[in-house]
Amino acid sequence: MDCLREIQGKQAHDPIFVEKMNTLSSRRCICVPGPLIVGAGPSGLATAACLKEKGVPSVVLERSNCIASLWQLKTYDRLRLHLPKHFCELPLMGFPTDFPTYPTKQQFVHYLEAYASKFHIEPRFNETVSQAEFDTTLGFWRVKSVGINGEGTEYVCRWLVVATGENAESVVPEMEGKGEFCGDIRHTSLYKSGEEFRGKRVLVVGCGNSGMEVCLDLCNHNARPSLVVRDTVHILPREMLGRSTFGLSMWLLKWLPIRVVDRLLLIVSWLMLGDTARFGLDRPRLGPLELKNLSGKTPVLDVGTLANIKSGDVKVCPSIKRLKRHAVEFVNGKTESFDAIILATGYKSNVPSWLKEREMFSEKDGYPRRPFPNGWKGENGLYAVGFTKRGLLGTSMDAKRIAQDIERCWKHEAKHRTAFTRSSS
Repeated sequence: MDCLREIQGKQAHDPIFVEKMNTLSSRRCICVPGPLIVGAGPSGLATAACLKEKGVPSVVLERSNCIASLWQLKTYDRLRLHLPKHFCELPLMGFPTDFPTYPTKQQFVHYLEAYASKFHIEPRFNETVSQAEFDTTLGFWRVKSVGINGEGTEYVCRWLVVATGENAESVVPEMEGKGEFCGDIRHTSLYKSGEEFRGKRVLVVGCGNSGMEVCLDLCNHNARPSLVVRDTVHILPREMLGRSTFGLSMWLLKWLPIRVVDRLLLIVSWLMLGDTARFGLDRPRLGPLELKNLSGKTPVLDVGTLANIKSGDVKVCPSIKRLKRHAVEFVNGKTESFDAIILATGYKSNVPSWLKEREMFSEKDGYPRRPFPNGWKGENGLYAVGFTKRGLLGTSMDAKRIAQDIERCWKHEAKHRTAFTRSSS
C-alpha cells in the first residue's frame, strides 16, 4: 500500500505521468511494497532470507517451476559440492550436522528447500521476466513478466535485486560440421548419468570441474570417454595435508601473500599428482589463486579423473577443427570416431537480454562492471547478487550487504511516511 500511496502522491497532473499510469492500468499491475528479487536460486533465497530477518518483505520471481532450478533440473546425478559444506552454507542457517563434508546434489537441494521453508520464502514460479526498466517519471522499477500461459504481469517496485546469477544460460559453442554429425550432441545441462552411454565412445568438450567429473562418471559406467583440452588448466587435489585444499588456501592467505600460497599449492600438487603436463594438461603461467582472482577461472579439484587419464581410460585430445558424420577431426590433423559429444562448456549470464540498464551491468558478459567486492550495488535501487565468481561464499556476502542497505532505506522511508501521516492528521 505504501508503494501505491507514493505513486499516487506523484505529480498527478503531469501529462507524461498520467500517460504512464494509463499504460500501467491497461495490464495486470502489482505494486511491490519491498524489493523484487529475480531468481529463486541460492542467491535469491539468501537475499530474501536476509531481508525477512530484518523485517523487510520481498517478492521473488522464478521462471522455472521450482527453487534452485539449475541444481534440480540441469545437473548430473553424481554431482556433489566441490567445497566443504561450511564454505557453502547460506546466511542464517547451516547444513544439518549429519550431512557429509561434501553434500550430494540431492542433499543440497534438500537444504535449500528447508531454507526456503524456514524463512517462509514462497517464490512466484513460472514467471519469466521479459523486461525490467527504471521509470524516471514514476521513480520506480517497472518489471514485466510472462506466465506459463502467456499472461503478462507488470510489477512496480522501488528496489530490484538481480539474482539470476552467472549460470542462467548454457554456453553452446559453434562447431563446423555440427549439422553433419549423426551422434548425440548435448550440453552438460542435459546430461544425467553415464548409464545411457555404456560401451559408447564419448567426446567431452571442456576440462573444468564439470567436464572432468563427467569423464569420471562415464568411466564408472564403462563408456569410453575422451576429453578435449582447449586451454591450460590447474588441477589440484581436493584435499591436501589432511584438509580441504580450499580451506587450507583460505587459512594460508591470512598469513602469506597470494603468490607464496600459490607456490605452496603447486609444490604439494606436484608431489601428490605428479606433472600433469605429461598427460596433456599444461598449467597456466599464473598460479591457481591469482588466476581465479584475475579472471574468475576456477581450478579443477580432482576427485579421481586424473587417475583415469594416467591409466589411459580417458584420452586427452586437442581442440576440434570440425565434425563429420561419425567422427571428429582435431586441429592436429587426427580424426577419431565418436558416438556422442558432451559439451561441458559452462554457462553465462542472461541479464542484458532483459534488464534495460547500461551503467551497472556490462552488455558484453552480463556481469557487474565494478569488480568484487563492489559490484553488488547500482543506481536507483538496483542490486546484484551471485555475480562475484566466488561461489556461495560470494553469494552470502552480497545478500548480507544488500539486506543491510535496503533495510536502511526502508527504515528511513518509514520514518518519513510516519512524519507525513502525523502532519496530515
